[in-house]
Amino acid sequence: MLHAISPVDGRYHSKTKDLSQYFSEYALIKYRVFIEVEYLKDLSITIPKLSGLDIKKLDDIMQNFSDFDADKIKDIERTTNHDVKAVEYYLREKLIEAGLEKYIEFIHFGLTSQDINNTAFPLMTKDAMENVIIPQIEGVINSISQFANDYPNQPMLAYTHGQPATPTTFKKEMMVFVERLNNQFEEIKKSKHTGKFGGATGNFNAHKIAYKGIDWNDFAVKFLNRIGLERLYPTTQISHYDNEAALYHACSRINTILIDFCRDIWMYISMNFIKQKAIKNEVGSSAMPHKVNPIDFENAEGNLMLANATFTFLAEKLPISRLQRDLTDSTVLRNIGVPFAHSLIACQSIIKGISKLNLNIEKINSDLNENVAVLAEAIQTILRREGIAHPYELLKGFTRGKAKLSMEDVHIFIDELPVTDEIKNELKELTPKGYVGYGD
Repeated sequence: MLHAISPVDGRYHSKTKDLSQYFSEYALIKYRVFIEVEYLKDLSITIPKLSGLDIKKLDDIMQNFSDFDADKIKDIERTTNHDVKAVEYYLREKLIEAGLEKYIEFIHFGLTSQDINNTAFPLMTKDAMENVIIPQIEGVINSISQFANDYPNQPMLAYTHGQPATPTTFKKEMMVFVERLNNQFEEIKKSKHTGKFGGATGNFNAHKIAYKGIDWNDFAVKFLNRIGLERLYPTTQISHYDNEAALYHACSRINTILIDFCRDIWMYISMNFIKQKAIKNEVGSSAMPHKVNPIDFENAEGNLMLANATFTFLAEKLPISRLQRDLTDSTVLRNIGVPFAHSLIACQSIIKGISKLNLNIEKINSDLNENVAVLAEAIQTILRREGIAHPYELLKGFTRGKAKLSMEDVHIFIDELPVTDEIKNELKELTPKGYVGYGD
């Protein structure tokens, strides 16, 4: 780990290790073997005819697949200089060992490498999303929601343009993020995971010329559906990657919302609205012993931004390929786990950070009491209701640019208004803490 180039596999390995079974070199090799084996099994429905025992032997190849097998495929690749062909040669050897040598020529029958890659990669992504990423996003949403619900009726001064504004509640402000995240989360859960399967240029040329009586398009649809993907059709030699791009954009939107959340929490901490629990053996600064820094949210923000830069690049690059295929997608695809890993790191940091937060109710209430000028909106609105001329301008003159006003100042101002005592009493009942609309 100390010699890893990327912190994803070095410093942060403990946080990202769950993704290694989906996005590592080992995972890619294993998924390729899986596709080849499952394809051969489906061919047996038509050609060649495999017995139940034969199919069990094929299943055993996958069930017993290990690092040793992946290393063997990498050794073959050093000779072939072709990763997918190395998988084919490995399976040839395995079939001979299993006494299935008569089926050797049906391994990778009529296929091109992208029939394997463009089913392996989306299947890897689908499994990673379902087993790691989606549960982690759900965990972040639940953490924010729980934090909000811990303080259900706490009023708080809002700040628009960084200036005191109409009061709100802490819960409502947190639930804004929950609502935004849930909307995008639904989009992610509806993402389509699609694969390309159709031979050298997407037309099943070789398949059709060899076995004219088989509907290969129907075969491909059923095969991909069985392994958990939808078939793209028509295609060139490769996938369009449009659905992958849509997923990357959706993940990027989730990350953008979380960046916004991290920055708001950072601001609330700097304003002393939120306190961080001091962990006994943690160090906030190498020079300043008193520091308790919002490192979890800063770490999350940095990782989210890095993830989004890569998601954006992948979404813009992968759907573009010269004519029927160029090779630029090949090296790029090997990096699809990187933005998911940085997103995962960020989610874990946010959950950890939230667990160390407490609302500083005393400071929040003090801030409300010191900014009674925010009642100007409420007062001028009631005066409008009562038909008083130019109430906005009246309140503007009383409050704008003034030093801190007290409730006593406001009540003196109210006493001088040309309204009934009943309205004056109504106005005097206003307080910043009570002026939260439906925020409670």
